Amino acid sequence: MASLFVIQGDDQGRRFELARDTTSIGRDRGNEIVLHDTEISRRHAEIRRTEQGFMLFDLQSSNGCFVNQTRQTDCELHHGDRLQLGHTLMIFTHTASAPATRPISVSLQESHREGSRIIHSIRHEEGSQIFFPTELREPGESQNLQDNLQLIYDTALAVSRTLDIDQLLDYLLGLIFDWVDADRACIVLIDTHTKRPEAKAQRVRVSRPGVDESITISRTILDYVLTNSEGVLTSDAQDDQRWSPEGSIINAGVNEAICVPMQGRYGVVGAIYIDTYIPPDMTSSATRSRFTEDHLKLMIAIAHQAALAVEDTHYYSAVVRSERLAAMGQAVAAISHHVKNILQGIQGGSYIIEEGIKSERIDVVKHGWGIVSRNQDRIAHLVMDMLSFSKEREPDRSNASLNDVVEDVVNLMRARAKENGVTLEFRPDIDLPMGLFDEEGIHRAALNVLTNAIDAVQEAESPRVIVSTEFRLADQMLIATVEDNGTGISPENIERIFSAFESTKGNRGTGLGLPVSQKVLQEHGGDVIVESELGRGTKFTLYLPWIGIPTQDTQY
Repeated sequence: MASLFVIQGDDQGRRFELARDTTSIGRDRGNEIVLHDTEISRRHAEIRRTEQGFMLFDLQSSNGCFVNQTRQTDCELHHGDRLQLGHTLMIFTHTASAPATRPISVSLQESHREGSRIIHSIRHEEGSQIFFPTELREPGESQNLQDNLQLIYDTALAVSRTLDIDQLLDYLLGLIFDWVDADRACIVLIDTHTKRPEAKAQRVRVSRPGVDESITISRTILDYVLTNSEGVLTSDAQDDQRWSPEGSIINAGVNEAICVPMQGRYGVVGAIYIDTYIPPDMTSSATRSRFTEDHLKLMIAIAHQAALAVEDTHYYSAVVRSERLAAMGQAVAAISHHVKNILQGIQGGSYIIEEGIKSERIDVVKHGWGIVSRNQDRIAHLVMDMLSFSKEREPDRSNASLNDVVEDVVNLMRARAKENGVTLEFRPDIDLPMGLFDEEGIHRAALNVLTNAIDAVQEAESPRVIVSTEFRLADQMLIATVEDNGTGISPENIERIFSAFESTKGNRGTGLGLPVSQKVLQEHGGDVIVESELGRGTKFTLYLPWIGIPTQDTQY
């Protein structure tokens, strides 16, 4: 299965499977892959499946498509290629299973009659000695050396380009089957929590009929390899004393096997196992030997490369977990601070109400209730913003009028504007067409932006906020703008106003309103753009791609 894994950008950490023959990429919600990067066009590029593989096509995007740092209009994609669109960097992976193999089941045999012997064993350090000097090489071995070099190169390339450990292990098994005449293979990793070995990838060669599609790995051999950090080449015999003679690889249908440790920087992370199969009606003496010491050495080198990748993946996962915990800690601290302020307001208002009731003064009760009511609204907005911000959601689209939604937001805020001495104007575009969008989501986005604008102009001499709507025919865009004549936003603050829990309003702001607004618009394939000048005011523009229901009378 081919996929794109985002390693940098707004969608970092997301994986997109390329399951269709044609996969479109862009900001518009109509694409199969929707990216929330403002530098990406609405329909930026397509990836098409061909007989040879996958091709990338630039759809005349504004900022282009870059593959491995080179701008391309159309090109073939290869496993591990780095694809950059705007500020988003992705890795293309395509690790289709080799047609000559198929998955099998693996079990670890604790003990059974052992009749095997180790033909050869080497320390993992000796895996680097597979390329011996020319003067020590036998005639005709140059081609073997070249093949070994190619295998190590392919392994190193896969390790350096692949972040998904499951895909890497599956790809390595494919390389091993191409190189050595093994019947079955599997990769075992040590679970970081239980410290027990678990089979993570396995394959059987399908061109050999009668090969058992399950592997029973001798636990004695595996323990020896993991404990001693030695790779072993073993065949069936009765005279090896290096492990207990309880259990036999012949009983498991194995003629010979190689098992090597995956030795990383800090220890053994697992093992790679390959074997040749003995049919039930054949004895080991009737089968030829397929594995050599060179195979053992090269398997050691491959296992070391794979181990480094596993360690890097574990490190990356730990970093991601720590960043998530840090983000959670920041969120809890910020939310707790705002909830504490709201509760203090409610407690203060409740105290005033209680005093008004005791003194039987209705004016005092009304004053206290006003305080409680405002803080109830604050906590309600906080909860809704947290819900909106906490998860990705698909817009619940219905045929609606942007004018009606924005007008309702303006009417809701007229009382607050009047209370703060702010002139609030609404200038709708009377020719605005109906469109398919999430009414509730756009309502919340517009409400957050307008609330922010009214708060921002309170210190202005003649505070004014103008809200308007527009339909831009050229790019089929519904637009709502909120413009104020407040103090403006400094350049350094503009860069962080869409970051969660970043607020310039002190205790009055949660730092979630504008991030939620931007998130809602981006989920629709649009965005929120801010323009500001210190001392002159700020303009927020909400861009909503228009999706209409075609009719005979439609003129757009």
